[in-house]
Amino acid sequence: MSLRYQIIPVTPFEQNCTLLWCDETMEGTLIDAGGDIAKLHAAIDKNNIKITKLLLTHGHLDHVGAAKQVAQHYDVKIEGPQKEEQFWLDMLPQQAMMFRFPPAQAFLPDRWLEQGDTVTVGNLQLEVRHCAGHTPGHVVFIHHDSKLAIVGDVLFNGGIGRTDFPRGDYQTLINAIQQQLFTLDDDYQFIAGHGQMSTIGHEKKHNPFVGKFG
Repeated sequence: MSLRYQIIPVTPFEQNCTLLWCDETMEGTLIDAGGDIAKLHAAIDKNNIKITKLLLTHGHLDHVGAAKQVAQHYDVKIEGPQKEEQFWLDMLPQQAMMFRFPPAQAFLPDRWLEQGDTVTVGNLQLEVRHCAGHTPGHVVFIHHDSKLAIVGDVLFNGGIGRTDFPRGDYQTLINAIQQQLFTLDDDYQFIAGHGQMSTIGHEKKHNPFVGKFG
């Protein structure tokens, strides 16, 4: 079996929504369906994918703004983030007003995720790791067979997530990166919530916040 994916930048914040699927079953998911619904539908249709669930890394508007509508459209459930993210999901209407996004409704995911959980997409299994700091209930998804991680706003190519939001914490974020991401092999690639892909090894050596010289 093999994992396939397409990165779809959405919203004015250029958030990397990941369309991820199993090429044996052609069942797939969207990770962080933040907006631009027509663009998401077009990518799904072009690849002939059957969406079976939506996954969320955390509750910021640019990552979840379209999730409820997309889940209703495909009649699927939403899994993630971790339960400490509820207050961000409750604040979606205010987030939309603040950033002048289209109106967004608060919602509850169908399944909260915890450290060590697994989620399935077709024949693929993704490991869930809880990586708080940017937000308290942030999770990441790891497919070990492909050596691929989808890390939301925890770690970037050359950067880390902001920690100046409510309930953000810098040291908690650094600890999560070192304990949950930097324990992966150097050749693991990751898709960040914004910007270009990178590898764990590259960030260990060169990231100015948490790398060799961080």
